[in-house]
Amino acid sequence: MSQIETHYSDKPLSVLQDVPRYPLHVVLDNIRSAYNVGAMFRTADACAVQHMHLCGMSAHPPHPKLEKTALGAFDYVPWRYHERTKDCIRALQEQQIPCVALEVTEKAVSHVDFTWPQPVAIIVGNEVTGINERNLQRCDAVVQIPMLGIKNSINVATAFGIILYHILDRWGVLQQEIKTPEVTSISHE
Repeated sequence: MSQIETHYSDKPLSVLQDVPRYPLHVVLDNIRSAYNVGAMFRTADACAVQHMHLCGMSAHPPHPKLEKTALGAFDYVPWRYHERTKDCIRALQEQQIPCVALEVTEKAVSHVDFTWPQPVAIIVGNEVTGINERNLQRCDAVVQIPMLGIKNSINVATAFGIILYHILDRWGVLQQEIKTPEVTSISHE
């Protein structure tokens, strides 16, 4: 890395620049691994997610395992803990935010064929059992990432990253010009 990670720079939060956030909410439905939650916090920060909703048994700060993988991202991404996922989904829908489940089901459509609304809430579920069936029924749509191998799913934090970057790409966010450093040739004399 060309710059030290913000978490290790000892800069107080008050001096960090505010980041414009995209209308993307994330609902974690009973994620069992605090390490996965931490990884998702880092990805949510990288994607400038508007809000993370940690539900049920999903780890939430303060938690040493979450802190290890999040590297302080929970200080940068707005978040809230909800005891019950259904209450979170209901509150989002009352705000006119469609809730889209990321789950392997017969009715799920490919994430590349889905038209992603703004705003949107993505619901991801437990690493073993997926999204609770009752919560899945509360969602406005269900999408899945096509699997080409033997397994029918991938790690939840990996799937989370794929979906977030796909949504931002579809919204045109990733087409912004990235400034690259000038390349100089290396001479061997």
